Amino acid sequence: MTRKYKVLFLCRDNSARSIIAEALLRELAGHRFDAFSAGPEPAARVHPLALAQLRPGISGRDVLSPKSWLEFTGEWAPRMDLVVALDQSVDEHHAPAFPGAPALLGWTLADPLADGVPDDERVRLFDKMFWQIVRQVSAFIESPRFAATPEPDASAGSDGAGDEALNAATIPSPEHTTTCDA
Repeated sequence: MTRKYKVLFLCRDNSARSIIAEALLRELAGHRFDAFSAGPEPAARVHPLALAQLRPGISGRDVLSPKSWLEFTGEWAPRMDLVVALDQSVDEHHAPAFPGAPALLGWTLADPLADGVPDDERVRLFDKMFWQIVRQVSAFIESPRFAATPEPDASAGSDGAGDEALNAATIPSPEHTTTCDA
C-alpha cells in the first residue's frame, strides 16, 4: 500500500483557483494525493465560471465548496504534506500554522475575479487560468518527489507526524512551472 500525500491549495476566497486545483489534482492523481482547498475569506459558493471550467467529465464537482483555512488548523485537521498558495494575497493574510509543519509552495496565478474586469474578458481569463493550473498540477504530479512511498508502519506506532518534511527543491520550481501574468 502506498502513502497518499495531502495537499492544501489556498487562494483568498476559495471559489475559483484553489477549487480548480483541488479538483484537477483529485481527478488526475487521486490515487496518490488527497487534495483540499481553502482560503482566508471563503466565498458563499464556488464561482459558476470555475464550475464551467470543470467540464462534466471531471468527477467530484458536487463536493467542491469554499472553506476557511481555519478548518485545517485544529488538532483534528488532516496533516498536510504540502500547502500551495495560488495568490500573493494569501501571504498578506498571514497564513495560520498548519499541523505537521507542511512544506509551503507558491504558484502565483492571476485572479480572474479581479475587480474591473469586463465579463467577456473574465471568461477568457478563467479559460487561461484553468489551463495554467492544468500545467502546474501536471508538472507537480510528475515530480520525482512524489513517487509512491511505503505507508508508515502502524505497528511501530508512527502516525506519520515524524515524516521528513518535503524538500521544496524537489518540487517543481518557478523555473520548471508557469508563473501566470494576466
